Amino acid sequence: MLEVRSLTKCYSSIPAVDKVTFTIRPGEVLGYLGPNGSGKSTTVKIITGLLEPTSGTVLFRGANIKDDLAAYKAVVGHVPEEANLYPFLSGLEYLELISRLRGLPYRTAACRADSLLRLFAMYPHRHLAISAYSKGMRQRILLISALLHNPELIIFDEPLSGLDVTSALIFRKLVSALSREGKMIFYCSHVLEVVEKVCSHVTILQQGKQLAYGRIEELKNFQAMPSLEAAFAHLVQEVDAEESAMAMVDAIVST
Repeated sequence: MLEVRSLTKCYSSIPAVDKVTFTIRPGEVLGYLGPNGSGKSTTVKIITGLLEPTSGTVLFRGANIKDDLAAYKAVVGHVPEEANLYPFLSGLEYLELISRLRGLPYRTAACRADSLLRLFAMYPHRHLAISAYSKGMRQRILLISALLHNPELIIFDEPLSGLDVTSALIFRKLVSALSREGKMIFYCSHVLEVVEKVCSHVTILQQGKQLAYGRIEELKNFQAMPSLEAAFAHLVQEVDAEESAMAMVDAIVST
């Protein structure tokens, strides 16, 4: 399992992440929530091995990921928030590149790429340059590349960005199916209604501090709230959405 213990990351002595602790076991989907600037992206960079923490540890299978970072990264699939792809490659060429970097046998890689391109409705566009892809098409290529090597731990950072309604629905079903296969899934998102449907556990951050961690139903019951969205708003004490919306309308129509 993945264990994050007292994770802290400081920039100029200011903590972006402050003593965050959570665990993801096989078959669990952890929703990682928080307002902008709460430390979500910093956490993602640390657990993907892209950033060193100031203190605290990240353990995988009981060992510190720093002990053998290459072996750890080999079993991690990551869909980043920004779709930074090579625009001069075609979608298929990009997947072939990722497969070679992952060390996948050619036949295995070709078979998986072919199947996933068809399932994600990208097969007709496989020879098209990525520069000609829409945002949603780029996102689907990112999803495929993260799953090609059959990772044990999958990190989704705003994975629904740019996806159409059909693709988003398929993706939600995919997350559930992956969890049933025993995958460990870290799901970072602002779309709370989707998090409530696909995640088994949730962690809520504010200004780097962990406000809550546990099963979604337990959190809702503890806060006596009807939904995860209501519990989230109550915990982070955000402004009243209805009141803010009406104030914006007043500002528009009164000038």
